[in-house]
Amino acid sequence: FLRRLRRTNLRILLCFLLATAWESASGQIYYSIPEEMAKGSFIGDIAKDFGLDIKDLSSGEVQMISRGMKQYFALDLRNGLLLVNEVIDREEICHQMEKCLLNVEILVKDKVKFFMITVEIADINDNSPTFPIEELELKIAENSGLRTRFLLPEAQDPDLGTNSLQSYELSSNKHFSLDVQPGVDGVKYAELVLEQLLDREEKKMHQLFLTAADKGQPPRSGTVRICVTVTDVNDNAPIFSRSLYEVNIVENILKGSHVLMLNASDLDEGVNSNIMYSFRKISEKASKAFHLDPTTGQILVTGNIDFEDSKSHEMEVQAQDGAGLSTLLIQLIDVNDNAPKITVTTIFNSIREGSSPGTVVALLNIQDKDIGENGEVICSVPANLPFHLKKSFDNYYHLMTDRTLDREEISKYDITITATDKGNPPLSATAIIFLEISDVNDNAPVFGKTQYTSYISENNPRGESVCYMQANDPDFMENATVTFSIIEGSISNFALSSYLSINSETGVIYALQSFDYERFKEISFQVKAQDGGSPPLSSNVSVTLFILDQNDNAPEILYPSPPTDGSTGLELAPRSSEPGYLVMKVVAVDADSGQNAWLSYQLAKATEPGLFAMGLHTGEVQTVRHFLEKDALRQILVVLVKDNGQPPLSASITVTIVLADSIPEVLSDISNIAAPVDSQSGLTFYLAIAVTFVSCLFFAFLLMLLALRLRSWRNSQLCDNGSVHFNGTPVSQFVGIDGVRAFLQSYCQEVSLTSGSRKSQVLFPVGSCTNTLTPQQGPDNLGPLLIASEPGTTMEGATGFQVSSGISMLLFCSPISEVCVSFVTGCMCGDTGQLTLLSIPSLDIET
Repeated sequence: FLRRLRRTNLRILLCFLLATAWESASGQIYYSIPEEMAKGSFIGDIAKDFGLDIKDLSSGEVQMISRGMKQYFALDLRNGLLLVNEVIDREEICHQMEKCLLNVEILVKDKVKFFMITVEIADINDNSPTFPIEELELKIAENSGLRTRFLLPEAQDPDLGTNSLQSYELSSNKHFSLDVQPGVDGVKYAELVLEQLLDREEKKMHQLFLTAADKGQPPRSGTVRICVTVTDVNDNAPIFSRSLYEVNIVENILKGSHVLMLNASDLDEGVNSNIMYSFRKISEKASKAFHLDPTTGQILVTGNIDFEDSKSHEMEVQAQDGAGLSTLLIQLIDVNDNAPKITVTTIFNSIREGSSPGTVVALLNIQDKDIGENGEVICSVPANLPFHLKKSFDNYYHLMTDRTLDREEISKYDITITATDKGNPPLSATAIIFLEISDVNDNAPVFGKTQYTSYISENNPRGESVCYMQANDPDFMENATVTFSIIEGSISNFALSSYLSINSETGVIYALQSFDYERFKEISFQVKAQDGGSPPLSSNVSVTLFILDQNDNAPEILYPSPPTDGSTGLELAPRSSEPGYLVMKVVAVDADSGQNAWLSYQLAKATEPGLFAMGLHTGEVQTVRHFLEKDALRQILVVLVKDNGQPPLSASITVTIVLADSIPEVLSDISNIAAPVDSQSGLTFYLAIAVTFVSCLFFAFLLMLLALRLRSWRNSQLCDNGSVHFNGTPVSQFVGIDGVRAFLQSYCQEVSLTSGSRKSQVLFPVGSCTNTLTPQQGPDNLGPLLIASEPGTTMEGATGFQVSSGISMLLFCSPISEVCVSFVTGCMCGDTGQLTLLSIPSLDIET
């Protein structure tokens, strides 16, 4: 127990005395510890010696790498202490090497730096000298001379220095003494020396004890028993031809191969000349690799021989019929049988695109167990990849980038590292590193077109898709997620958002309202595509949406103006008209465009078919033949105006043409051209009476005012000698829909109305034709016509007459005031197709 306690205290003392550290310029620290330290024993303070931060240790940014079959050391991440992880046996690891060194590598991942730690395992006296056998039998002839020497077995002690074998001691015997001699390799071996002649008859056997001891603390020893048998005379020992045999063999020699033939001779004859060969001293590894034939002395290879495990094998052979002894040294020749080994110490599985050249991707360690050129390694990466290897320290290499990497060009790399030695033939090894390039938002979305043009028909349903926007972003994940939005644009001073909406994910533009081509024909706006990166990138594109026309507007007849009181339009045509005479022209417009606005005119119905013809595209009503006496005075035409749309839309108007050569004819028949009254509706009848009464009062008041004002300039407007003159007749113009202008020109002729000797004056107020005609205005907007007659002259009832070609007039005469009121219903100019309201200042009528 005291011995064990003493040994433990000694280990602890050695631990504190020998655990020293220093840091070299190359980043290497050296520690020395005794072997056989208990698990968890302190070796050194890594954090203090390397200046590492404890936070880096605890976060896992520091990694310990140790080469070998076992992890003999451990790093305490809490305090940065290097500890013993496995009990270390120096003799097992380093055998008989003078210095036993173990290397540990500390890697700082975030800084891509590493540090070398060399730990020397100091020897302690933990092994006792041992003999290969427990008992040795020696046969010594009784006639052996004094000072005859007999070789004794050698003790083995794997320890080094004072802890190894230091001395031999022989038990007391008057016949023998012990002589210790150094060997060729410096190791001592013992010989038994005969000090006094033996007498077989006196004593046949002698028993001795050989003790081998070291000088360790505490000292250790081993003992072998020697039994000496006194035999009869055999006075010649075998002799080897050489005292030292040296042989060189390659490490990959095949099993069963011949290594060496030993040769020993014995001068004796007969049985005394028989020689038996055997290994006297051999290591455990050599005993497994080589076999000695005891009869022939041939040495063969029986096991695997590895140069990297042991570069040479030394053994002693003996030839027995005596003390023949020789040393055999087998030197191994290195063969390039070990390929380089690539160890990826640390690796970054991904790096950001745009990283600067020289960014470290991985840290590699490359080892080759061979020596010389067989162990010299050349590392390379494919030339077509933007990477290179840089040797940093010892067998460490940094894999670094050559240039800035673009993920959109190549998103990942498979980097093959090749390590080739200089042996013959050369051996190589490869390692593949998979590297992904992480995305950076460095690309804005790109639209498929520089500008978009789309078409949609008017009267579209709400929610209909208008246009599909597409934008691509070569980035990845959220950096490539594109959202769409409408950023600017307006429609007739209305917000664009009330008409259009865009799906932010799909880029589909929808119509929120139904469009009207007659209101606006196109919409221009911009769409923005923005990615989800940080910061986000965006791009804009111009979009033009054209509204296509549909035939949704029927033609609108401007002239003759559709009556509002249920009556028909009235036109005059002289009975003396020639064929081709222009009676009137129907003017119509269509709010649509294109072929939807192409109008055609046709007579849908006529009182006398074949009497009038209508221009298909001009709307002109002309006579086809001369008027006959049998032709009715009143001709009713139904004019149909139709557009060219699909389906076509149309409008119609009923026109009454009165055939008369003179005004009296018109006046005598005008009472027959009254608007039809709906006999089925009593309400309409009463309304007509009320409107007539109110109108008469209003017109009477106007006539009184106009009579006063017209008196001042009456003389300048009268016609000479009972003739009717149209003076000062201005021509007005009508501005139609969508830029269509319809011009109406009056055809005025002098008319004389003669009946007896009476003379009446027809006065037309000035300014009644200067107003612009609109589709809502009709003949009731014209100024009243005042007819003044001499005293005693009266006109009863109401009649119509033709003042001039193309002029229709309706006269209302009051039997009380004997005043007639005239309404000019319109005028059609023959060839021009222009509509003009007449303003006739004065007219003389002779009756």
